[in-house]
Amino acid sequence: MRVITLAGSPRYPSRSGAMLEYARETLNAADIEVCHWHLHNFAPEDLLYARFDSPALQTFVQQLREADGLIVATPVYKASFSGALKTLLDLLPERSLEHKVVLPVASGGTLAHMLALDYALKPVLNALKAQEILHGVFAQDEQISDYQHRAIFEPLLRQRLDDALETFRQRVSQSRQEVAHA
Repeated sequence: MRVITLAGSPRYPSRSGAMLEYARETLNAADIEVCHWHLHNFAPEDLLYARFDSPALQTFVQQLREADGLIVATPVYKASFSGALKTLLDLLPERSLEHKVVLPVASGGTLAHMLALDYALKPVLNALKAQEILHGVFAQDEQISDYQHRAIFEPLLRQRLDDALETFRQRVSQSRQEVAHA
C-alpha cells in the first residue's frame, strides 16, 4: 500500500505540516509506504507560470497515479486553504485522484476556519475525481505546540488524528481490494 502526503503550507515548519508528519509516522509504523511531498519540492516559477512540463510536477503526478491514497495538509488563511496549494492542485490532470481515498487535514487560528475544509478544499478534491474524501481533521493553532521541533498535540486532537488515520487506513485497504477484484 502506498500513500502520498502533501504539505500545502508555504511555511516550514508549520502546524499543518506537524499533523502531516504525525500521519506519516503513524502510517509508516503500520507498514504503509509513504511518499512525502511539500510545496517546497516545486520551483515557485513552475507553479506560478503553470509549467505542466515541470520535472517535479511530472514526478509528483506519476507517484500520485501509483498511490492508493492521499493525505493533504494545509493552513487556513482568510477562510480558505493555502493559495500555493491551490496553484499546485490546479496543475494536476483532471482525474488525478480517481480511485484514491483522500484525507484532508488543516490548522487555523479559530474554529470559524474549520469550514474551509468542506467549502473550499473538498470541492477542489472532488473536481479531481477523488473516489472518497474522508471527514477531515481541523486543529486550532493552540492545539499544537512546539511544532518547530517535535510537535505536541492536545490529547483530544491526537485522538481525532488517530481515529481519522485508522479510518483512512481501512478505507485505503478496502479500496485496494475493490480495485483488485474489479
